[in-house]
Amino acid sequence: MSTPVRRSRTNALIAMFAMILAFVAAPTAPALAANPYERGPAPTTASIEATTGYFATTKLTVAKSSVTGFGGGTIYYPTSTTAGTFGAIAIVPGFTNVQSAVAWLGPRIASQGFVVFIIDTNSTLDQPDSRGTQLLAALDYLTKTSTVKSRIDAARLGVMGYSMGGGGALSATRTRTTLKASVPMAPYHGTKSWSTVKTPTLIIAGENDTTAPPSSHASPFYNSLPTTTDRAYLLLNNATHSAPTSANVTIAKYSISWLKRFIDDDTRYDQFLCPNPSGTAIQEWRSNCPYS
Repeated sequence: MSTPVRRSRTNALIAMFAMILAFVAAPTAPALAANPYERGPAPTTASIEATTGYFATTKLTVAKSSVTGFGGGTIYYPTSTTAGTFGAIAIVPGFTNVQSAVAWLGPRIASQGFVVFIIDTNSTLDQPDSRGTQLLAALDYLTKTSTVKSRIDAARLGVMGYSMGGGGALSATRTRTTLKASVPMAPYHGTKSWSTVKTPTLIIAGENDTTAPPSSHASPFYNSLPTTTDRAYLLLNNATHSAPTSANVTIAKYSISWLKRFIDDDTRYDQFLCPNPSGTAIQEWRSNCPYS
């Protein structure tokens, strides 16, 4: 006949084994899903300053005669499809310029994991708002008609522009508030207030720009953006209005970081944007980081 002490020990052992079995049998909580829009390995300073990124790219020419709403252009895109779809960016040059003025940005940004469309305008004399409308027409062509449309996530689009094209990029984001990112470079526009823009915007200007002086263009543009909009202002040390028209490590580094952060929602690039960067190439950096 068992004693009360033995029964108590037996019951305790049974309870302990039951707890162990319940723990082992319990379903494992699912791991948090990684960001589905991340493209490429974890970035480093070297990787975003490099002339060529992780992805091999190619290009195709789009004739003006084959499109409506803009003047044709060149599409640069990753050759691989194994990473999934990519975000896309349309880029427009400035007053009297053709696409070659900013062509260096095409393969450089595309090789980081984007489809990039550098366009010509209907006329080289088109004004900023027209350039903004043409940026949107180019994005619509990319996502609805182009031969690379299957490579693009139409929900993740951005714009860039130089000079009057930079003003066009601002205009495009005012019109289409669903755009994920905007990078106006040496922007020129007669409108100084952009208080309705909701798109995360990085404005890049040159300290010695006499064509679109930062004091009357880039700086008031930045100041007018809502404080609720993710925004940054990069003033390049000793740079002139033409700085974005030739390969520039600083412009590339921070443009890529901005596009990755907001088109791909890739917070791995926060390290390059916040806290505010500094260095010999940067005269001034303003922002409202940390970003949402």
